[in-house]
Amino acid sequence: MDGITPEQARSALDAAGQARRKMAAEVGLPRGYWWGMACGWLALGALGDLGPDWLAAVATLAFGAAHATVASRLLDGRRRTGGVQVSAEVAGRRTPLVVIGMLVGLVALTVAAAIALDADGAGHPRIWSALLVAAVIGFGGPELLAAGRRWVRA
Repeated sequence: MDGITPEQARSALDAAGQARRKMAAEVGLPRGYWWGMACGWLALGALGDLGPDWLAAVATLAFGAAHATVASRLLDGRRRTGGVQVSAEVAGRRTPLVVIGMLVGLVALTVAAAIALDADGAGHPRIWSALLVAAVIGFGGPELLAAGRRWVRA
């Protein structure tokens, strides 16, 4: 370490910082998580439109419990792939808050879309609103999470 110039030391620190930022950008949830949530969302919409209200309520509670079980393992965002697990410091401690915020926003979008579709006279507004949100979740979930993490600097 004696022969290192200040410029070489700065360059090494910059490279380490860039590698850390690149790993932090990789933090997220597995793609299967997003598609599983999208399928569950669509199933709840179908039950809400086609099934009895009590069944939709029970299914919503079951979906919430199943999501909580899966999310308790994955919600920190540190295990997106099987190959790499980053530290909590790199992943950021706000990732669970971002995911919960996303869920609240997606529920609000689902309800607003269903109300608008029902007011417009569309048949099966809960299914259509769930399909809209399921598409957002399945196709855009990782990108929404990444944007949310950037927004809160997680």
